[in-house]
Amino acid sequence: MPTTLPTPGRPPRDAALDLLKWLALLSMLIDHLRHVWPQLYAVYIPGRLAFPLFCLAIAANLARPVAGERGPIPLRYLGLLLGFALLSEWPYRLLVQTPQSLNVLPTLALGLLIASAAQHPHGQRRWLGLGALVLALFAHPWLMFGLPGALLPAAFLYALQRPNPGWVWPLVLCLLGNYWPPFYIDAARGDPFAWAVILSCALAPLFGLWLLRQPLALPVPPVGRWAYLFYPGHFLVLVAIREWLG
Repeated sequence: MPTTLPTPGRPPRDAALDLLKWLALLSMLIDHLRHVWPQLYAVYIPGRLAFPLFCLAIAANLARPVAGERGPIPLRYLGLLLGFALLSEWPYRLLVQTPQSLNVLPTLALGLLIASAAQHPHGQRRWLGLGALVLALFAHPWLMFGLPGALLPAAFLYALQRPNPGWVWPLVLCLLGNYWPPFYIDAARGDPFAWAVILSCALAPLFGLWLLRQPLALPVPPVGRWAYLFYPGHFLVLVAIREWLG
């Protein structure tokens, strides 16, 4: 039974996809709590779910059937990502006081263009995807999750179209995007926290793909465009809480 009545000319909402988006937002919020309470460093582990689930949501949205022909590029989707990437950079740097990269939305915007080109490798999409790939390659040091992160939506799109062995590529790219040598050094020494982080990175894309394939019959509130405002907004709220706590 669908969670909402279908609109003529539009496929019904996917409860599993909405749940996926809620989990991505929740895990992102939990991850960022450590910037207010540093003693909560363990939230870094569930926080590794957020980025893969956002990338999978992009791939799932591209893969969904639409009424009529798709436009040459997903302009509205891309515009929201780029606009809020600019809007979110200052709040992001207020919360993360020694950032190693830009906020995550530029990576997702490049990932959208690359995945869109992988889906329809011709015309304008192909050239925009190629340009995004080149930009991601050169901007790798400044992108959150780097070049692997920009490739992750395309890898998820491939995995949705070819489940076996497509799931391997999101797993590999997720590990590469989160690669940090000290974790692997600590893991080699048997450190349980390091192993938990690595396993979280490896299992996050597999969990997302599994969840998206579940025929959920429960009502899941839709995640609308308010989620774009939630991104810079939650930075500002956490900064305010940190300042209030002194």
